Amino acid sequence: MASSSEPTAASPANGCATPGSAVAPRDLAFYTRSLDCVHCGLCLPTCPTYQVLGIEADSPRGRIYLMRALAEGRVEDAQAIRPFLDRCLDCRACETACPSGVHYGEILETVRGEIERKQPKRGLAAWLTRTLLWHVVARQNRLRAVFFAMRAAELLGLRWLATKLRLMPPAMARIAPPVPPNRERRALPTGLHHPPTGVRRRGVTVALFTGCVMEQMFGRVNRATLRLLLANGFDVLVPQDQGCCGALLVHAGQPEQARQLARANVAAFASADLVINNSAGCGCAMKEYGHLLGTPEGDAFARKCRDISEFLGEVGLTATPAAHAGRAAYDDPCHLCHGQGVRKQPRDLLAMVPGLQLVAHERPEDCCGSAGIYNLLQPDLAAEIGRQKVERLLAARVDLVITGNPGCMLQIDSHLRAAGHSVPVRHPVELLLPPE
Repeated sequence: MASSSEPTAASPANGCATPGSAVAPRDLAFYTRSLDCVHCGLCLPTCPTYQVLGIEADSPRGRIYLMRALAEGRVEDAQAIRPFLDRCLDCRACETACPSGVHYGEILETVRGEIERKQPKRGLAAWLTRTLLWHVVARQNRLRAVFFAMRAAELLGLRWLATKLRLMPPAMARIAPPVPPNRERRALPTGLHHPPTGVRRRGVTVALFTGCVMEQMFGRVNRATLRLLLANGFDVLVPQDQGCCGALLVHAGQPEQARQLARANVAAFASADLVINNSAGCGCAMKEYGHLLGTPEGDAFARKCRDISEFLGEVGLTATPAAHAGRAAYDDPCHLCHGQGVRKQPRDLLAMVPGLQLVAHERPEDCCGSAGIYNLLQPDLAAEIGRQKVERLLAARVDLVITGNPGCMLQIDSHLRAAGHSVPVRHPVELLLPPE
């Protein structure tokens, strides 16, 4: 059961980190939270890696045991347990299943960060991952330039050549669809007040978070989100100084860099009443800025954050969506259903679309295998998880798949194409737009 006393640095038996441990005394709070795990095993059926591999150490229960052993000094070399932590998708399904309320995601991310801080991964792949996340993905102008170059390379046929010569990693070639044209990747006008096109709802000004991958791969979703908010009567701001949410850096064990991005976003959205996002992963990360920053400002910002489906589900639609006939399956993004507890609102909104028939499919809350850049770092395991997801979706005989996260959209689309199907994948906001 959970311990009511704080472990002390003087007593390894009480769970302190020994001098050779990867978890420093400043992080003993994580150890106390890990004691809430009673090893009941109810998380096992929900864990995607355990379901595929069947290995106890690749389950939430097993990983908590390993992280606890590291903190207590029973495991001296963090590298011995690192592969098991790396194979975790951090999908939070175990948190939904856990009767003890274990904050598994916080525990995992804390330990990953401490291991990376003390014993950074070596090798070209690790260096390249760190460099791309911090120096490209986290810098919007650089990311835009990279996508511009990638689009130019595709038009010149260089992507095809790189794939044939295996210069592009097979996992990336399999997952990534063509880069959208430049006009579709254009950024939303920032620093402007966008007045509503529908009947104005007084008293609420919302600010739109535009993200990184969403802007470059799904610019249409950002524009649809803005148009949907305006059509439903909201004044919308798109802050100029916003940036990457930091989620990928947190997952990669780089919380200090993520904190820099979080502080910048807190300042950029300071004047907003509410912060609306359309990416489940970003939204979950921003709702956890209080934990990441450990400041009142971080807590206040987190309380302002809403997923677009969550927000519209609360306030309701005033503009009737355009008709869309067909059978559609809504698949829950992990960081929306498990991370934010948002399940009912997207379905309620989609039920308002004239002609759209929502059909159930098996295990809609299971991870698709995307998990940020997990499908690039763990391609074989992610591919099997993605294959199972698409198999269940296709069994429901759907004409359309709907999900609210860019990584999930890319992963599901790639596995649909790999299975020889052309079922489109769309974001909920695209179905909720009124007729033009």
